[in-house]
Amino acid sequence: MTFLWFRTWQLGVKSLLLHPLRSLLTVLGIFIGTASVIWLLAIGEGISRKAQEQIESLGANNIIVRSIKPPSEVTEGMGRLLSYGILRNDYERLHETIPTVERILPIREMRRRFGFSSRMVDGRLVGCTPQYAEVTRLEVDRGRFISDGDLRDRHNYCVLAADLATRLFPFEDPIGRSVRVERDYYVVLGVMKPRAPSAGIGGSLAAQEFDNDVYIPITTLWNRIGDTVFTARSGSFEAEQIELSQITLRVDEVKNVLETADLVKETLERYHRIKDYGVTVPLELLEQARTTRLMFIIFMGLIAAISLLVGGIGIMNIMLATVTERTREIGIRRALGAKRGDIIRQFLVETIVLSTVGGITGVLGGLTVGPVLRLILAALEKTTPQVMAQLPEIIRTATPVIVPWSIPLAFGISVTIGIIFGLYPARRAAAMDPIEALRHE
Repeated sequence: MTFLWFRTWQLGVKSLLLHPLRSLLTVLGIFIGTASVIWLLAIGEGISRKAQEQIESLGANNIIVRSIKPPSEVTEGMGRLLSYGILRNDYERLHETIPTVERILPIREMRRRFGFSSRMVDGRLVGCTPQYAEVTRLEVDRGRFISDGDLRDRHNYCVLAADLATRLFPFEDPIGRSVRVERDYYVVLGVMKPRAPSAGIGGSLAAQEFDNDVYIPITTLWNRIGDTVFTARSGSFEAEQIELSQITLRVDEVKNVLETADLVKETLERYHRIKDYGVTVPLELLEQARTTRLMFIIFMGLIAAISLLVGGIGIMNIMLATVTERTREIGIRRALGAKRGDIIRQFLVETIVLSTVGGITGVLGGLTVGPVLRLILAALEKTTPQVMAQLPEIIRTATPVIVPWSIPLAFGISVTIGIIFGLYPARRAAAMDPIEALRHE
C-alpha cells in the first residue's frame, strides 16, 4: 500500500512537470490567494494596533474634558469678548463631588512665541501641574520638571520640549538660562525627551504635538498672563476668555471609569448653558477600536478568501482540461486493470501538489509583508509625495503585524480548496468508460 501511494505521488509530480508553465500559473493563483490572506490580515492588525496604542497612551482609566469653541451661530451677539470652555469652578466641583476620582489635573494651553537671544520659535505654552508629565507620559532628559513648590510660589520657571530646546539653544546648554515669552522671562529648569504626537480622536480631542511645548506652573500662567487671549484679525481685535483648556481626571479603578464619566457629564451639563466642552473617555474608544479590529479582520479575511477561491477555480479549470487531454491515457490505465479509486487518487494527488506548493510559497511570500510594504511606501513617497501627505498618519506610520494564526489558516484553506476543486475533475476522470476513452483521439 505504501508503494502504491509512492508510485501515485511519483506519477502525479511527473505529469505536472510535463506542463511546467501551466502548472506554474496554477500555483501562482494559489500563491497570490495565500499571500493575500497573510498580507491583508497583517496590514489590518498593524493599523489596528497603532490606533489602540494611541488610545491607550491617553490612559484607560482617564477621562479627558476639553474646552471647545461653540459654533458661530451660538456665539453670535456675545460681543467682542467671547467667554467659553471649562472653568476653575468646574475643576473644583469635579474634584470635590466625585469620590472615584483619584487625581485631577487642570491644564491651560495657548499659542505663544518664544525667544532666546535673536532666535524665535512659535510653539505652545502649557500651564500645568507636576503630575502632567506622568499623565502624558513625558520623560525628563535633563534637569527636572516643575514641582509643587513652583506651583505654590508661582515661580517664573519653565521646562522645554526636546525639539524646541534644540531650536532655541543649538549651541548652549538651556538649563539655567531664561526664555522670553512676550514681555516675561522664564528660567529653564529642564528639557524633556522627544515624545511622539498623539492622534486626534473624536470631535472633542484634537491631535497634539509635543515638539514645541514650553511647560510652566499653571498658577504662574494665571498670575502672569490671565485668561484672556487677544487676536488681531483684519485690522480688528478679538478676545477669547478661557479659564482651562483641559481637565484630565484619573479614576481609581478601570471598572469605575464609565460610571464616573456619566457623573462628569451630568455635572457639566448642570452648569453650562451651551455645549462648550467635550468629554473623551479613552476606555470607550479602546473598546470600540477592539470591536472595529475584529470587523476589520473579518472583512480583510473575506477579501483574501475570494482570492483563494479564484485560485481554486483555476485549479479546477486546469484539471478539467487535463482530464480531456489525458482521456486516452485514462482508458489505457483502466484497460490494464486500474480501478476508479486509482484514477481519483492520481488526479487528487496532482491537485494537492499544486495547492501545497502554492500554499508554501504563499506563506513565504506573506512573511515578506514588512520589507515589501516599506519599499512600496518609499517608492510612493518619491513618486507621489502629495498623495502620501494626504494619507492619515496612522496608515503612513503603521507597521504590519503578522497574525500568527493567519499562517496555518491560509495554508490550510489553500490545501482544502485544492482538494475540493480537484475532486470533481478526478471523479469525472474515474467515471469514464474505458472503451470510449480508448477510442478518443
